[in-house]
Amino acid sequence: MTPIVYVISDSVGETAEFVVRAAASQFNGSRAEIRRISYVDDMEPIRETVQAAKEIGALIAYTLVIPELKEGLVREAQEHGVTAVDIMGPMVSAFQSNFQAEPKNRPGLLHQLDDEYFRRVEAIEFAVKYDDGKDPRGLLRADVILIGVSRTSKTPLSMFLAHKRLKAANVPLVPEVEPPEELFEVSPHKVIGLTISVGELNLIRTERLKALGLREEANYAAFERIKLELEYAERIMKKIGCPMIDVSNKAVEETASIILDQIKRGSRRS
Repeated sequence: MTPIVYVISDSVGETAEFVVRAAASQFNGSRAEIRRISYVDDMEPIRETVQAAKEIGALIAYTLVIPELKEGLVREAQEHGVTAVDIMGPMVSAFQSNFQAEPKNRPGLLHQLDDEYFRRVEAIEFAVKYDDGKDPRGLLRADVILIGVSRTSKTPLSMFLAHKRLKAANVPLVPEVEPPEELFEVSPHKVIGLTISVGELNLIRTERLKALGLREEANYAAFERIKLELEYAERIMKKIGCPMIDVSNKAVEETASIILDQIKRGSRRS
């Protein structure tokens, strides 16, 4: 059964969703279904959400800074026996106590439309547009290019890096398809090769086939096919001269941290 978590926020709700996903990942890789209730400014959506959570046994996570709404949610949740977790409140209280300062209690301050916010949005749009080698022209404009065989976390890594305001493109490496010429025109320091062990990739692809309702013994997950793809990908990476990262048994956040370090080192060399 997939855990369901309602995220209630008087702003976008990204902060609470990120924390919920991080927590869910600690439970054997559990993927929670997150239902966002954003830009809440009165009690009506709060009452409706609490009632819905009660009916299906869901959890509520919230980032409400307006005291009346927060108190109303806590009251409603207690009355209906629903667990509600305050994501930001403890930290705000700690700031208030430790630094003797009063919070502004204004929603959305984290997402004010400043230059940093626009850069993040632009990077996310870039990652979507140039995902999976859709348009090789984007490689010449990218801050980082991820290459590797199918199911090496290229897309989630691109999105993670986009939230760090990096324009990330990714290109799948398939023996039957020549890599785009643009891949060899950019600085090799901008390219990151993602590798993985044969055994882990076999497990990942087998699970993918199951999820799609396809036969587990399909060529996509066959050991010989995987070895062929990985050997081909390694040849391309060596031809480019780019750094390579083994993503076997690594979380996306861990791999992203390594990539960010590689990018910093590459920028110092160039």
